[in-house]
Amino acid sequence: MVDLSKRVAVITGGASGIARALCRQLGREGVRAIGVVDFSDAVDGVCREVNAEMGREVLAPFRGDVTDRAFRRRVFDDMKSRYGGVTTCVPAAGITRDAIAVRVDKETRRASVYDQDTFEKVVAVNLTAAAYWAMETVASVAEQRAASGAGRWKPTDPIAGEVVFIGSISSLGNKGQVSYAATKAALEGVSATLAKEAIFYGVRSAIVHPGFTDTPMVRAMDRDLLEQQILPRTQLGRLLQPEEVAEAICFMIKNPAVTGSLWADAGWHPPA
Repeated sequence: MVDLSKRVAVITGGASGIARALCRQLGREGVRAIGVVDFSDAVDGVCREVNAEMGREVLAPFRGDVTDRAFRRRVFDDMKSRYGGVTTCVPAAGITRDAIAVRVDKETRRASVYDQDTFEKVVAVNLTAAAYWAMETVASVAEQRAASGAGRWKPTDPIAGEVVFIGSISSLGNKGQVSYAATKAALEGVSATLAKEAIFYGVRSAIVHPGFTDTPMVRAMDRDLLEQQILPRTQLGRLLQPEEVAEAICFMIKNPAVTGSLWADAGWHPPA
């Protein structure tokens, strides 16, 4: 198993939902340090709360836009100066902007399509940013190995780092989520490619696909839709708790034998 006391992590979207629960879980598991990234002012309070609970300064807050390249670079530079470099990344920041892809106005009988600017915004946050925070982590590990004179990773070497993406059951296709589903399906390809490339430096890549989880994003959904369309198709008959998904992510981080995709979906099955 991976010794988390030697790991320095970056988690985006860490002020709420699954990522917030993951920050707390990794702190309990003894991770050395976590850079907690979020656009919300709440990130400072979350870090203070968890640090007080842990009795040590394990979480470091960074407030900014995950799509901002300069901000991303500052976070990695800061973590390197304080802790020697990032080894582990969970780029969990994500947004959803749900709407039917094509809709016909009943009065004008003209069709309108999903707004392209909105589509590109969802892609920028959920896919492009996630991929580049992950790649920066691989680069961080590569530089650490180069500085120590280490060459290509060998099976006799310890695992040097991990990336775990947050996918979604919506990657299978979900009505009204053309942009969100596209980004989560695409993360499968990013993760699979990094899994093949980043192991050169001893970095693993995997993806966890959560089901409907009790987060602000899901709580913002229409309650009737949740109770009539989602929960009846979920074997557990309830929403997942963020802590349950966080535990699944920790499992992927800690166990080098586990690769690929993990479905933490509570037994949800999409409709036809």
